[in-house]
Amino acid sequence: MIEVESQLRKWGRSLGIVIPMEKIKKENFSENDKVKVLILKRENPLREHFGIFKFKRSVKEILDEGDRESWDE
Repeated sequence: MIEVESQLRKWGRSLGIVIPMEKIKKENFSENDKVKVLILKRENPLREHFGIFKFKRSVKEILDEGDRESWDE
């Protein structure tokens, strides 16, 4: 199985992807082999990782603390 991140490119009237040769050689694929492709659209990286960080306190508690400790201007 090959997992690679690639960018869609115009190829005639279609769009195509390029799979790096080192990945092809590693899996011993050759021209005209049939393959199955799963395509996932890359979303906003911040949205993808939202929720990974777990805090002991709620975000509201952290923001309220920042308000209390902020400089008075």
